Amino acid sequence: MKNKSEAVCYCPLEGIIDVISKKWALLIINAIGNYGSLRFNRLIEELHGISPKTLADTLKQLQNEGLLKRESFAEIPPRVEYSLTEDGRGLREAVVPILKWAATRQGSKRKRCSVAYREMPAHRIRNGSHSS
Repeated sequence: MKNKSEAVCYCPLEGIIDVISKKWALLIINAIGNYGSLRFNRLIEELHGISPKTLADTLKQLQNEGLLKRESFAEIPPRVEYSLTEDGRGLREAVVPILKWAATRQGSKRKRCSVAYREMPAHRIRNGSHSS
């Protein structure tokens, strides 16, 4: 058995895994990361096929987990923008190696983008993406 100090505990995944494993969560994280911040309607455009209720619910869960920041502006009409927190940026960066692994693994049946995601801008990580 390895040294106890080298052991990795799965306990920190409790709770967060339920949120980030949902269909739209990582796409939302990526879409916001691609632009730095996005408004609700722009997220709807980026995530073809998501319902407003699903988006609102997922944004709230990501916010509750400390992955997103919601900023309201006292304007007429009211404006709300979503951006990644430091943890949200870290999650986005952590997912990139998994995506690269999945795209190159042996025996993978899906080498190209699926039809369902092909027209969705949020499913691609933009080069030179924002980290603020």
